[in-house]
Amino acid sequence: MTTTSERHSEAPAREGSKRVSQSVFDGSRLRVVLLVDVYDGAQQQFLEAYEQLCNQVASVPGHVSDQLCQSIENPSQWLITSEWESAPPFLTWVNSEEHVRMVQPLHSCVRDTRSLRFHIVRETGVATAQMPPEERRLQTHPRIGDGVIRHALTFTVQPGSEEKVRKILSDYASPEARVDDTTRLCRTSLFMHGNRVVRAIEVRGDLMAALRHVARQPEVRAVEEAINPYLEQERDLNDQESARVFFTRAALPAVHHVSAGEEPEGRRQALCYPARPGCGMRLAELLSEADTVAADDPASPVLRSTVFERDDIVMRLVDVRGDRDVEALPAGSRAAAEVRELLDEEAARMALITDRRSPGA
Repeated sequence: MTTTSERHSEAPAREGSKRVSQSVFDGSRLRVVLLVDVYDGAQQQFLEAYEQLCNQVASVPGHVSDQLCQSIENPSQWLITSEWESAPPFLTWVNSEEHVRMVQPLHSCVRDTRSLRFHIVRETGVATAQMPPEERRLQTHPRIGDGVIRHALTFTVQPGSEEKVRKILSDYASPEARVDDTTRLCRTSLFMHGNRVVRAIEVRGDLMAALRHVARQPEVRAVEEAINPYLEQERDLNDQESARVFFTRAALPAVHHVSAGEEPEGRRQALCYPARPGCGMRLAELLSEADTVAADDPASPVLRSTVFERDDIVMRLVDVRGDRDVEALPAGSRAAAEVRELLDEEAARMALITDRRSPGA
């Protein structure tokens, strides 16, 4: 079977498109950087927890190597770097229940963490210079971004509570858009299908700072408390560990974004694709490829598309031209057939609950 990384290392030319501002599917190697602030006096406990985690991660498919570094200026500051064959296997692991269990021992000795993910674009060194180009698997072209970070959260509510939750989510007051001098909330879109809720957010600046800012806003906290009784997965937002586990499981990362250029905003639509077990990433890749082609076609309704994926949940957020509806399946019969094969049930259009843009966004 050909892997995602192998397919794209063979044919990377399409990554030269200046329209693609975000993608995990170019097949190049991934560098993950985790900044860790350890509680004073807990350094040895942290080191032991890391050694246990390191032994487990070594057997994860796609993992290449990792390093643990301690600051020479502040012993409470640590840096963990890891290299992966490509982004998809890392995302499959980091968004899994296995990962939630693996990192549990670290949380009792860690004050704060920040994770950064980078495709490797260039390398230097004797070994690299002697390596054939086809084995380097570096990002071929730098992507052109628009300064916006896209992220989503998803969770399910108890069957029968959908209308109550819909009303709660549609009536809340918008939080303050300005986070700090460099970070601002741009847009929040809420969708539902059945008992599944998806909240997609767009941020300029620091995503984690924006998420922490939103969580502290009284308007948002009131909404979160109001829907608590209806959630299928219980949580206590006043308990740091409970809240962390809930939002870790709710994270629905963006894996691809494409834009048709500087055209005006379109009408926003969302489709949910329940994938067969283990097929979510490949399904997301096929949808991403189809939307990249569509964004280059002036006759297509697609103005912008973001594909989100976690485990077997794939969500496609599309801004469309005029009053047209975007098709659920790719235009090509071959790609459409493969998408059908990967689906556990038919793709569904999600109902828009609210779509809010910040002034000046």
